[in-house]
Amino acid sequence: MKSVIKFSLAIVFSVFTSTAMSAEKTGAQIAHSCTMCHGDNGLSKMPGTPSLAGQPEIYLASQLKQFRDGQRHHEQMSVIAKPLSNDDIDKVSAWFAQFEVELKKR
Repeated sequence: MKSVIKFSLAIVFSVFTSTAMSAEKTGAQIAHSCTMCHGDNGLSKMPGTPSLAGQPEIYLASQLKQFRDGQRHHEQMSVIAKPLSNDDIDKVSAWFAQFEVELKKR
């Protein structure tokens, strides 16, 4: 019985710790997983993959929530967005929105 209680407490502690650690993640840490497709600092170099840098925060948050909640579908984005909390989405959206993008003629 004691081992079952210890095991249960270990699971509860593990879940609590991972949740607390998740809450402490910064937008930059969350955004790190986005760089493979969306590029460093959200400047995509892949055809068909949008740049996230400089996009309005409210737009980015809305899109991520739609992927997470199944209202919008994309093979990779639906999987990536699924575990994100509202706080994670707010942080990563703010991270990408902070960048200013300037277009210049060549």
